[in-house]
Amino acid sequence: GIEPGMSVADVGAGEGYYTVRLAPLVGDDGRVLAQDIVPETRDALAQRVTRERLDNVAVKLGQPHDPMLPDASFDRVLLIHMYHEIERPSEFLWNLRPSLKREGSVVVVEPDRTTLRHGTPPRLLLCEFAAVGYEVIRFERLPDSDSYFAQFRASGARPQPQDIPVCPLQQES
Repeated sequence: GIEPGMSVADVGAGEGYYTVRLAPLVGDDGRVLAQDIVPETRDALAQRVTRERLDNVAVKLGQPHDPMLPDASFDRVLLIHMYHEIERPSEFLWNLRPSLKREGSVVVVEPDRTTLRHGTPPRLLLCEFAAVGYEVIRFERLPDSDSYFAQFRASGARPQPQDIPVCPLQQES
C-alpha cells in the first residue's frame, strides 16, 4: 500500500535495505525517514543515502523505547524484522502512536517464532498492539516463509502508560 506522495518511516532501518527500495515508491513528492538506534549504523546509512542521491530520504537516530518520530507525520510506519528486538514494546508502541497521520498505519513483518528464537508469536504481537490502542486491519502469513505481515491503525483513545496491560510473554519452544 505504499504510493507516490506518502510519508513512510522505516524504523530499525539498519543498512537501509528497505529504505532504498521505499524511496522510489514514494517518489519525489513523498518522504522516507530511516531511523535506527545505533549511531554508527545511522551514520553509515546517511552516507549511503547521500552516495545514492536519495533526496527524499532523511536519516534519524532514535532510542530503544522511543523512535522519536515527529507527530502526525506518517502514512506508514514499517517495523520489518525488528519488532522482536524491542525491549519494552508497550512503551515503544505508545511513543510511536502520535507519529501516525489520521489514516496512517503501522506495518510489522516478523518471524512467527518464540521471542527466544528472535521472533514474535502472532498472539503476543496482537496483544501488545491492542494494549496500546491499535486495531489489526490486515494479517496474513507470508508464503514460503515462517514470517507474517500485520498492519495496525490507532483506534480509540491512547491509554495512559500506567493503564496499559501487560501481555503474557510466550517463550515456549
